[in-house]
Amino acid sequence: MPGPLRFQISPSLTMTEIRGAPLGFTLTELLLTLAVAATLAGMAVPLASSTVDEIRTAAAARHLASRVAGARIDAVRRSAATALKFEAEGPDYRYTSHLDLNGNGVRTAEIRQGVDATLTAPERLRDKNPGAVFGLMAGIPDLDGSQGNEDGVRVGTSKILSLSPNGSSTSGTLYLHGRRSQFAVRVFGATGRARVFQYDTGANRWNSR
Repeated sequence: MPGPLRFQISPSLTMTEIRGAPLGFTLTELLLTLAVAATLAGMAVPLASSTVDEIRTAAAARHLASRVAGARIDAVRRSAATALKFEAEGPDYRYTSHLDLNGNGVRTAEIRQGVDATLTAPERLRDKNPGAVFGLMAGIPDLDGSQGNEDGVRVGTSKILSLSPNGSSTSGTLYLHGRRSQFAVRVFGATGRARVFQYDTGANRWNSR
């Protein structure tokens, strides 16, 4: 059998010649690479910012829906009405949980008098999810197709979302948004259930989450 093939490299060849191509980059190539990298980075920053905004606002909407669900469960468990009371704080709102102690429902006057108990300290959407606030962004219709009302808390003139021991509640919708993302939490009175929606600006419609 023939022996193994052997190759010899001339000692006069340099490593550059062996590899068949020059090492390193020219100044023009380096500048072109940096320009492409800077362009891609500039495109990525708005996308990342938009994604973070959507994640935070979605988390705020889910937290708000969970607060409604928690108040509903509490009302059934205690056999007494509970409520989330929303109070204007500048352009935004804060909200607190309350418990009816005299059987006539949670009322603003009785909260002030201490007749109805306050269960939690005031909360704000931005406390846990920076950038999230109550409101409906201009140009976006509400869940019923109407436009022009940017108020984010629509649970009656008293701004109290009441949950009854039988599981029912005040009907209403809570709108919240970030810098670009718009969400809504709709509460169905007959069942007291809360459902989260997101507005799709591309399709111009609300989608259930």
